[in-house]
Amino acid sequence: MHTKPCLSLSDIKRVAAAAEAQALANQWPVTIAIVDDGGHLLWLQRLDGAAPASAHIAPAKAHTAAVGRRESRIYEEMINQGRVSFLSAPILHGMLEGGVPIIVEGHCVGAIGVSGVKSNEDVQIARAGLAALG
Repeated sequence: MHTKPCLSLSDIKRVAAAAEAQALANQWPVTIAIVDDGGHLLWLQRLDGAAPASAHIAPAKAHTAAVGRRESRIYEEMINQGRVSFLSAPILHGMLEGGVPIIVEGHCVGAIGVSGVKSNEDVQIARAGLAALG
């Protein structure tokens, strides 16, 4: 039987707090989502002023990053380069920059998705959350 690391509630809270701190430091109204390795929602936090749509987009970005085991921007780039068939990929709904996988000991244990500001700023917030895991 194989074993692998997984996110604990304390890990999730650390990631969320670091992502929130990054967003607040820049006064960016966003939604932060954290999912497990199967893309199941573990945390959703919509900061004051975040657009209602961001509460749907952030979990979708996180889900895509987790089940794809890569940043969600990779899919956006493929589509923008003409590989539009990815628009019909099953279960991938957040093919936009802003989803970052959480890799621990070579295993994808989940992902962070952020939505609400420019894509590169969403990623900055997600990576700040990721950095909290060390």
